[in-house]
Amino acid sequence: MFFFFVGGVTQEVRQVLKQEAGRCINCRSPADLVDTNKVLKLFFIPVWRWSGKDQLMHCNNCGLFYPPSFPPVDFRPTEILRCQFCDREVDSDFRPAGLGLAIGPV
Repeated sequence: MFFFFVGGVTQEVRQVLKQEAGRCINCRSPADLVDTNKVLKLFFIPVWRWSGKDQLMHCNNCGLFYPPSFPPVDFRPTEILRCQFCDREVDSDFRPAGLGLAIGPV
């Protein structure tokens, strides 16, 4: 006998606690603070739901769930930012494009 199984666990928004509580860390769109449910799906049909443990931020645009403990996107350090490779001053609006580029306060 041969069995084919399609299923998985996803997250869904159960309740919006605060609308536009922050900005998405991925696309900078408004994000809501929400309570979540975890959902077990078999063949794309919800079979079982249970409550998520923590409150999460949910992006209205890209659908990303992330913990609210990440620093806000609009965070502007008061110290001067410098490139770790050439030590030149960097614009406060600069966002590194690739992974592995670290820019931090001096």
